[in-house]
Amino acid sequence: MICLSEALFQAYRIALERSFIKRFVALDENRGFCRMRGSAIHWFFVGIGADMPTGRVPSYMARKETFHPQWHHVDASDRVLGRLAVNIATVLMGKHKPTYTPHVDTGDFVVVTNCEKVKLTGNKLASMKYDRYTYYIGGFKSDSGEKVMERHPDRILRFAVKRMLPKSAMGRRMLDKLKIYAGDQHPHAAQQPQAWTY
Repeated sequence: MICLSEALFQAYRIALERSFIKRFVALDENRGFCRMRGSAIHWFFVGIGADMPTGRVPSYMARKETFHPQWHHVDASDRVLGRLAVNIATVLMGKHKPTYTPHVDTGDFVVVTNCEKVKLTGNKLASMKYDRYTYYIGGFKSDSGEKVMERHPDRILRFAVKRMLPKSAMGRRMLDKLKIYAGDQHPHAAQQPQAWTY
């Protein structure tokens, strides 16, 4: 039977109390050891009858009042549409941060330039259809990707990102933080967007 000394156990207890993550431990009175769930060390030995700290794992929840979004700049030249859109959607939702909270908009602003140079693989530019409705009788329209890219080059990327965001009011607010421009100029120099590459 192996048991830790009292001094070693006290040092471990103090370290566990001071740590930010409390682990659930269950004392086995018969054998004198505890099982740690969710840990690489499944068994460790302690003295019989020791008082082990227990508690919940504290979780960080971001608040809207304390969150300050950043600005990122992306050059879409020769970037594949789907791979670029999923990275932009990740930043807009805030999933690239450890402070991500599902019910709070913790995403950053994204400024995209050269959207007309985005690349679509295969024959997608001709085969993809973009539906819209004019709200008149018989006003259903279906445009090909080539036509949309010629008239509104920013809409292809915007539609791709929109479908990756939550379908809710918060998702619409996230999409408002996406700024897409044709060409290499944008009017957000005052926000000092940082160059962003993935």
